[in-house]
Amino acid sequence: MVRRKLCTIVAIFNAFAIFFASIGRFGYATSHPGAFIVGNLCIAVLVRNECFLRSLFLILNTLFAKWSPLWWRLSISSMLQHLGGIHSGCASSGLAWMIWRTVQLVQLSGWSGPAANAFGIITCTCLGITFFAGWPVVRNRAHNVFERWHRFLGWTSLVMTWVFSIVATQFNTTTRQWEYNPMAVPHAQEFWFVIGMSVWIVLPWTMTRRVPIEIEIVSPSSTTAVIKFRRGMQQGLLGRISHHAVWEYHLFGLISVSPKADCHYMICGVQGDFTRSLVEKRPKYIWTRELKIPHVSNTSRLYQRGIRVCTGTGIGSGLSTIMQSPNWFLIWIGSDFRNTFGDTIVDLMEQNVGEERRIIWDSKARKSRPDIMKLIKEAYDSWGAQVVFITSNYQGNMEMMEGCKRLGMPCYGTLWDF
Repeated sequence: MVRRKLCTIVAIFNAFAIFFASIGRFGYATSHPGAFIVGNLCIAVLVRNECFLRSLFLILNTLFAKWSPLWWRLSISSMLQHLGGIHSGCASSGLAWMIWRTVQLVQLSGWSGPAANAFGIITCTCLGITFFAGWPVVRNRAHNVFERWHRFLGWTSLVMTWVFSIVATQFNTTTRQWEYNPMAVPHAQEFWFVIGMSVWIVLPWTMTRRVPIEIEIVSPSSTTAVIKFRRGMQQGLLGRISHHAVWEYHLFGLISVSPKADCHYMICGVQGDFTRSLVEKRPKYIWTRELKIPHVSNTSRLYQRGIRVCTGTGIGSGLSTIMQSPNWFLIWIGSDFRNTFGDTIVDLMEQNVGEERRIIWDSKARKSRPDIMKLIKEAYDSWGAQVVFITSNYQGNMEMMEGCKRLGMPCYGTLWDF
């Protein structure tokens, strides 16, 4: 998996750097360990920042759309989809460097510098908890625990990194003496890295707003809520929503006919406490970040033609791509569409996606499940597609991904990595 490869490459590079610094063969790291600590953490935060991601997707989509070799465009989609590997690799490496730096200070100064030693240990602890709270086993099984610990301990780690970086600049590793020298702080590389990291963390929160919404409950027995927001959106975006300003944000795909439309929608499957509360309470307002997150569908501009496969509420991530580009073909698999997803979404699809560009498989009406790989392969060949994008549940995603690879069709599936 590309994500694991990126994480491994970053971790191995930093592991070698720590090793050579430990044996005295990497003088720069020995003299400037804070730059490696905060530099890694800064990159980890950067690749999760909405402003950076929107800019990166825009630049690559603009520069390489359609004309560049297919293998290069596929590589771009793959890299952009798996930036989480860089996030994980840099975060774990920053923690490793932080532990190494704390041990170094204790060894060089003994316990004569209790302030730096204490802040170093506290920072390591906060970073460690933040890191382990982000593990997939925690993130996927206890989302609210992940959100609270990863976010609030992350903010605490930022504060402690500020303090530790300032205090650590007062220790001279050459003379092994503590020096009171305030002017050393702005001259330290880590000081500027911490400023950058702080900006990347704070900036998205300045775009958080409480916005009016309309919630459509398809039917009393439905397990789906359709949320309507003001203003249109470009295709390939995800939106975060929450009942609160600072915690328990949940990601959903955005549906919009065009960026100039007067509204956009979210489809929320009622599966947990948050989505159930949308149905039961039907709030008139909700918190969201106005700057949305791009996902792999946003790279659809790179390809001349493609297939978008969605099952169930996965249509929320893919319908905008189909509606906003005539070069994409939709395969949507579900059951009893109007009673499950509502007239709003089905009408949007029927009015903006011609019959020649869609296969809609209603398992209830047909009384059978489709041979999904046969559908994808036939559509891929007849449409002259270059790539397949898939949004489904975990099992369906894995089966279709494996099937596409076996049949030689480039594909990208759902990630549970936000």
